[in-house]
Amino acid sequence: MQSIAKAARNNGLCVKNCCAYSRTNSPKRDEHTLFIGNRISRNIHLFTGMFLGFSNCLSIISTWIFLRKIKKQGCSLVHFHNLHGSYINLPLLFRFIKKNHIPVIWTLHDCWAFTGRCPYFDLTKCDKWKSGCHDCPYPKKSYPQSYLDTTRIMWKLKRKWFSGIENCTIVTPSQWLAGLVEQSYLKEYPIKVIYNGIDLSVFKPTESNFRETHELMDKKVVLGIAFGWGVRKGLDVFLELAKHLPNDYRIVLVGTDDYVDKVLPENIISIHRTQNQKELAEIYTAADVLANPTREEVLGLVNVESLACGTPVVTFRTGGSPECIDETCGSVVDCDDIDAMEFEIRRICEDKPYSMEACLARSKKFDMNERFEEYVKLYKEIENKS
Repeated sequence: MQSIAKAARNNGLCVKNCCAYSRTNSPKRDEHTLFIGNRISRNIHLFTGMFLGFSNCLSIISTWIFLRKIKKQGCSLVHFHNLHGSYINLPLLFRFIKKNHIPVIWTLHDCWAFTGRCPYFDLTKCDKWKSGCHDCPYPKKSYPQSYLDTTRIMWKLKRKWFSGIENCTIVTPSQWLAGLVEQSYLKEYPIKVIYNGIDLSVFKPTESNFRETHELMDKKVVLGIAFGWGVRKGLDVFLELAKHLPNDYRIVLVGTDDYVDKVLPENIISIHRTQNQKELAEIYTAADVLANPTREEVLGLVNVESLACGTPVVTFRTGGSPECIDETCGSVVDCDDIDAMEFEIRRICEDKPYSMEACLARSKKFDMNERFEEYVKLYKEIENKS
């Protein structure tokens, strides 16, 4: 959000960043930032939504104060990103938008905007969101947490709040998500696909002593990267691969923690976190292949980061993950087909069908600067029409 805003300011537009006040956001305060509420109002909102199930219906005073500021400063366009997170009152927000005829761009980063609660529904294999959520199979403790099933009511409320905006454009980071929006109650709005981007000045082939440090000089390195390992990200797939890959292969998982370490076998190298993106680029470069057995993914930028470092990718055919690669730089296998993933890993490591140059060429499609310019162009088009 901040990077898009910066690109817009560089093109002469006046842009404010608006977000929840939190421990991580507060150090980023500057003249371009407007905070919504405070930590007390946010926590009240979070816990009320968790135990009563009605998320995004509180923060009334903080939302009212925020909207007064917006009205006073003037606003010709609003760009929404994630509205879930229990920091803003959605009925007040959308009533304000509709009453003042403010054009809207809404970038969806998951499916929450057209479901009763869940951000993803691939694992639960649920399609109730198409006609009306109820009897939700989504785990209660998964984000956003809710111990009561209020999805029937929330789906109807969200459809009421989010429908009927005079000028609204939905942006999705993948064709896959765009296809789902077309089947939802948001289908009344025009949909535009703008891929997420990465910094190609950081993610690039970067030599290091990673292999020497981890005694991998004579190994074929299979890399897995996630932040929040579990079934959704395919941790079980790596555990199974570790049983079958030959001794000259070694799996390296990045983004693990002490809990994950307890279930990992000795032949999987665990790295909890990297110091910076440069170190992450070094690990991508050192690998022979990135395996991404994700089961729920809007796009999957780890795929793109790997390609930008010259390393090919094999991924499940889920969400937008397959859109990151093409036949020149990686392969896609059916979801949960571990045998097929193992075959492709071995083929890529041994036959080397994908060149570094092909991987780098594909990654340029996701240059963040070009993607930001797409947003700036969209801003200007909508403002000119208004």
